[in-house]
Amino acid sequence: MKILLLEDDSMLNDAITQYLQSVGHAIISSRDGESCLKILEEEKFDLLILDINLPDIDGFTILEKLHEQKRMVPTIFISALIDIEEISRAFDIGCHDYLKKPFHLKELNLRINKILKTGVVPTQHKRLSKSYSFDAQTMTLYFNNEPHILPKRQLLIIALLAKNRSLVVNYDMFREYAYEDEDIDNATIRAEVNRVKKVLKEDFIVNIRGIGYMVERPE
Repeated sequence: MKILLLEDDSMLNDAITQYLQSVGHAIISSRDGESCLKILEEEKFDLLILDINLPDIDGFTILEKLHEQKRMVPTIFISALIDIEEISRAFDIGCHDYLKKPFHLKELNLRINKILKTGVVPTQHKRLSKSYSFDAQTMTLYFNNEPHILPKRQLLIIALLAKNRSLVVNYDMFREYAYEDEDIDNATIRAEVNRVKKVLKEDFIVNIRGIGYMVERPE
């Protein structure tokens, strides 16, 4: 999942960023509202984590601006504010969750997973099966919208199959993309693809005998 974090406290910003990266999310962080808005103008995100109290543009204003532009992104507010009126405002303007500081980083991830399980696959994800999707921008494989971590070579194999979904990927294409034109025989490629298939919870990679593999477009 690609997440934009807005938090002006540098220590907390670094801690959240490092933790969420360690559990498989792609994080871009900002420490002020102005730079956050500039990032949002240039990139798309699956989730926003926004602090409220900021010296320039606060989290409320940022979410309101996005909604004025008809851009609906799941949002979690994080704040030390405990006034019920502020919390009510957060939900009134369309946030999905509100987490009071201080909080445990694992609790933040639990809130993120809750949003993932109740939401839909982000539009930039390419569906590979009933439960698997792939985000080419962040090079992340998802199972039920949660990152499924794979070694680099196996991830490159999935990326190539996702890019060519509904088309046959032959052994030469695997050599060029996943092995950088190394002199690898077909048997080695087959063995690696089989290792990928064994760790997947759904078998969506189809063997095209003597040619290569493909991922069919799911119904």
